[in-house]
Amino acid sequence: MEIIKVTPRGYCKGVVRAISMAKEAVQKYPDTPIYVLGMLVHNRYIVDALKHMGIHTLESDTKSKILLLDDIEEGVVIFTAHGIDPKCIEKAKAKGLIVIDASCPDVLKTQELVKERLKQGYEILYIGKAGHPEATAVCSLSDHIHLLTSLADLKSVKPADKVFVTNQTTMSFQDIEQFFRQIHKRIPQAEFSQEICNATRIRQEAVAALKNIDLLYVVGDKASNNSNRLAEIAQANDEIRQVCLIENALDIGLDQLADVKRVAVTSGASTPTYLTAQVITFLEQQEKHIYPIIDINKML
Repeated sequence: MEIIKVTPRGYCKGVVRAISMAKEAVQKYPDTPIYVLGMLVHNRYIVDALKHMGIHTLESDTKSKILLLDDIEEGVVIFTAHGIDPKCIEKAKAKGLIVIDASCPDVLKTQELVKERLKQGYEILYIGKAGHPEATAVCSLSDHIHLLTSLADLKSVKPADKVFVTNQTTMSFQDIEQFFRQIHKRIPQAEFSQEICNATRIRQEAVAALKNIDLLYVVGDKASNNSNRLAEIAQANDEIRQVCLIENALDIGLDQLADVKRVAVTSGASTPTYLTAQVITFLEQQEKHIYPIIDINKML
């Protein structure tokens, strides 16, 4: 069985930066409560590792991040790599909390583009995933930002003289191209800025270029948008016969490997390297009929 290790894969610079900032907070503020509003990055193993370091993740299906701040009386609050509503930062500072903004620079760049166009009187069409923290943060900036989650949402877009179109940084480049084409047909005067981050794009392009693959494993959290988009792009590639999104090597079923001659492995930009490495090691050992002990409880 041939194993293709797709490159690049794993952590992007924004994830590395966010994790480094969390580690630095533990060292800089010993014996001080430290909280993260939401998942620092979308991988539950990172959340577990942060918990072992004494960092508490606050997340709720019913409370917004600004309401979650009510649960923090003192200490440090870290805002995640996905960006944050400026009102949350203002409220945290007003409460006397130590604020650490781990927003990815690429996410902040998109927010600045949107803010600049808002000042110029544009209506903003923002392509993203409903409920995703990056999209929520951008859409919180103004009522003149309209979230598009599918092409069907275009039907509700009202005509405007000045329209600016951009997107969540972890979307599929194939989906964004399709959105842009349809929006241009409907709104010829619209201005476009494709803001898929480079790390996301090159990982997606690498998967789209794969050929003659029996099985592709995408290692990533089910909540990770960039991991899910990788899997979707792979499923659209006729050269890949089967795609499995897995969290770790324990998710591999030996029946999946029956009659597989070429297996490829990639991972989302928020996936710890050791999880992907264990998947590769497990696959390498199958030919030798060795069944390694899988340890998924490592620290960051």
